[in-house]
Amino acid sequence: MISVIVITKDEEQHIARCLSSVAWADEIIVFDSGSKDNTIAICRLYTDRVYETDWPGFGPQKQRALLEAQGDWVLSIDADEYVSAELKAEILAAIRDGGKQGYYMPRLSSYCGRRIKHGGWWPDYVLRLFRRLDGGFSSDVVHERVLVKGEVGRLRQPLLHEAFMDPEEVLHKINSYSSLGAQQLHARGKSASLAQALGKGFWTFLRTYFLKGAILDGAEGLMLAISNAEGSYYKYLKLRQLNKNKDLND
Repeated sequence: MISVIVITKDEEQHIARCLSSVAWADEIIVFDSGSKDNTIAICRLYTDRVYETDWPGFGPQKQRALLEAQGDWVLSIDADEYVSAELKAEILAAIRDGGKQGYYMPRLSSYCGRRIKHGGWWPDYVLRLFRRLDGGFSSDVVHERVLVKGEVGRLRQPLLHEAFMDPEEVLHKINSYSSLGAQQLHARGKSASLAQALGKGFWTFLRTYFLKGAILDGAEGLMLAISNAEGSYYKYLKLRQLNKNKDLND
């Protein structure tokens, strides 16, 4: 038996494709944290296991969903990801084989309509398939990880990922993820200066565009390098502000 777990918030643009691609699973579990659009209604077309909750962060929310799963195996996917027929077949074959406790799969992401093959985005191996009793999620509020006890293998077919549909979504995610990243660093006692924020942003652009080859992905590769740089810059700028606020309140 395989369980699919998904977390959502305002994902009406993506969620139908995501859930239809895993309709073959034995159960689908969705944890939603306050969607204001049609996400929940769409999810209920595919499963009655839809839970409406608060938002504790990515890792804790996925762990909540995992605790509701009943399958021997769990596939964790995001609302903007979907499974091809080829990946489905490979997942089912891996489960039948049963030789590992978990599996990484390459993730092929698209940026504003173009599938990105450089810039550090390919092959982006993510651990998403694991035995329920042998796996769990880290407590990170952002950039959470699946932690598996035992041997882990690799699949060959990619998990497809619509990372950014348009510039509007790019800006929204830059703002959201930079805030979460800053909060995570702040909780760890990290500090930042304006010069550090500028330096991090500049280095991120150079690394993405030149060292990791996003230049080979055309206009979208340049756009990706710029947005990566912005995300890094704003994360450290927001960390600086959090530290300033703390100093004022102490």
